[in-house]
Amino acid sequence: MQIQTVGFIGMGLIGGSIAKALRRVHPKLTLIGYNRSKESLEQALQDGTLNRGYETIGEGFQTCDIIFLCAPVTVNQECMKVLKDIMKPGCLLTDVGSVKTTIHQVVQELELEEVFIGGHPMAGSEKFGYAHADDRLLENAYYILTPTGRGTGEQMQGYSDLVKSIGAIPIVLDYQEHDRVTAAVSHLPHLMAYTLVNFVKESDGPEGLMRQLAAGGFRDMTRIAASSPEMWQQICSENRDQVLGMLMSYTTALQRVGEAVAAEDAGYLTEYFGAARKYRNDMPFTYRGSMDPLHELYVEIADEPGALSIIVTILGANHISIKNLRIRNNREGQDGALAISFDSKSAAEQAAEVLQKYNYTVYKRS
Repeated sequence: MQIQTVGFIGMGLIGGSIAKALRRVHPKLTLIGYNRSKESLEQALQDGTLNRGYETIGEGFQTCDIIFLCAPVTVNQECMKVLKDIMKPGCLLTDVGSVKTTIHQVVQELELEEVFIGGHPMAGSEKFGYAHADDRLLENAYYILTPTGRGTGEQMQGYSDLVKSIGAIPIVLDYQEHDRVTAAVSHLPHLMAYTLVNFVKESDGPEGLMRQLAAGGFRDMTRIAASSPEMWQQICSENRDQVLGMLMSYTTALQRVGEAVAAEDAGYLTEYFGAARKYRNDMPFTYRGSMDPLHELYVEIADEPGALSIIVTILGANHISIKNLRIRNNREGQDGALAISFDSKSAAEQAAEVLQKYNYTVYKRS
C-alpha cells in the first residue's frame, strides 16, 4: 500500500495531532483537510501541517490514498456517504473514534467494508481543538485497529506501518471486544470522575470547605472530568449497552465494599484493597493512555521571599520549559510543597536532576 496523499475530515485534537505527526515524520506526504471551522483550517495551513484545506468535501479528496474521519460520529457518518462516491479505487477509509460498533454498522450499511479499517488512538487530553494538537501526542500510545474482515492484508500492513511510523503501538481487536474493553478502562472512569465531582459539589456546604480542601487524590481521580461534556455524552449514547453493563457491575462492587464497611469486615477490606493495589502496580504504565499524562515533580521549598523565583531561574538557565506551577496547600499522599508540571517525561527527569544538584529535595509523581 503506497501512501502519497492523506486526507482528514476534522482537524481537532486527534486529527490535528496525527496530521502534525505525519508532517514531521513524512515531510513529503501531501496532507489535505476539511473542517467546519475555518479557524482550524487556517491554523493548519499557516503552520505548514496541511498542503491544502477545504470548506467542503469534494473533488480534492479524490487523490487520497487514506482518509481519516476525525469529526464527531454523526458528522463522520454523513461524510462517509459523500466520500463513497468520491474516493478513488484502493483508497483506505478509517476513523479515530473511541466507540467502534456504531461506525462499523454504518460501514456495513454503506457497503464500504472492503475499504474500511476502524482506528482508535488511545491518547488525548482534557483539552480539545486544533490549537492543542501535538505532533508527539500519539508516541507510545496504543492505537487499536478494528478490521471488518473484508479488507486485504496489504491494507492492514500499510495502515499498521503508518501507525508505527508516528510512534504509536498498533493492536488489532474485534470491534465489539474493543467497545467492551474501553467501556471498562476508559468510559467508566470518565463517568466516575464526573459523578464524583458533582457528588462533592452537592455535598459541600455553603463555606465550600470540600472544594477548598480537595487534595491530591481527589484532583488526580477527577482530572478527566475536565474533558469535553459534549464528547462524553455522545460516547455514552454510542456505547450505551457496554457502558450500562459496566456501570451495573461497578455498582454491585461498590455495594459489596459498603457491606464490608458496615460489617466492619477488616479481613475482606484488607484483602480487597491489597488485590487492587497489586493489580494496579502490575499495570504497564510505560505506555500512554487516553489522557495526556502528567509529568510532575514535587519540590520542597522554604516559605520565604524569592524561593519560587530561584527555582524558575535555575530551570530557565538550563533551558527547561515549565508547563505549570502551583503551591500545594494540602499535601495528602505526596511530599513536596511545590508542584511543577512539564510537557514531557524527559523534561521532568532533566529538571529533577538539575534541582537535586542544587540540593533541593525532589519527589517524582508516580
